[in-house]
Amino acid sequence: MLTAENAKKTKEGRVVSNKMNKTVVVEVKSYRPHLIYRKQIRSIKRFKAHDENNECGAGDMVRIIETRPLSKEKRWKIDKILIRGDRE
Repeated sequence: MLTAENAKKTKEGRVVSNKMNKTVVVEVKSYRPHLIYRKQIRSIKRFKAHDENNECGAGDMVRIIETRPLSKEKRWKIDKILIRGDRE
């Protein structure tokens, strides 16, 4: 049974680099209001995600899912490629 304690986190973002072997860098944008002025503040975070078959290319929109630590900085893996990006 899936409960709040064991549900894995997911995020959606754009692949900005795929130059490493079996690893991509995913940029996730999130918006939150400023505490006083209520203006939307954009926050950009980059996550290294595991891409087993080197399928992702730069510009792809992907969903990443939380996983066990795979290396020093990798704690996410590619769940699904949502939209293919521009390829030259």
